[in-house]
Amino acid sequence: MKYKPSHLGLRHVALYVCNLELTRDFYVEHFGFKIEWEPDSDNVYLTSGSDNIALHRTAIENDRETVLDHIGLLVCHAKDVDEWSEYLKERGVALISEPRTHRDGARSCYLSDPEGNKVQIIYHPPISRELS
Repeated sequence: MKYKPSHLGLRHVALYVCNLELTRDFYVEHFGFKIEWEPDSDNVYLTSGSDNIALHRTAIENDRETVLDHIGLLVCHAKDVDEWSEYLKERGVALISEPRTHRDGARSCYLSDPEGNKVQIIYHPPISRELS
């Protein structure tokens, strides 16, 4: 193969969760994801229209240090990170870290979902500019 195949970036993440309902509601209520498909009571697929989160029920708590570092939700502008921060705080969601600008010009903040998965709200200039 002489050419490099293209891709659209990371548009899907699958998470094992103990409390499927609470985690589903977290992404639906706070981030506006919609339920795309619920094939059974142990699996649900959420979509934002361009991204997909699959939640799979498990009875075993995952070792968060080795399974997943974080997932990122991309925003169009640096100021959007601050707006998300305020919105989430108003809804009672505690941040792990307040918004900050990184050396590369990205801006982000972090929070945890109900299962302890770290979620980053991120403005990443090369990608965000392309999509805005």
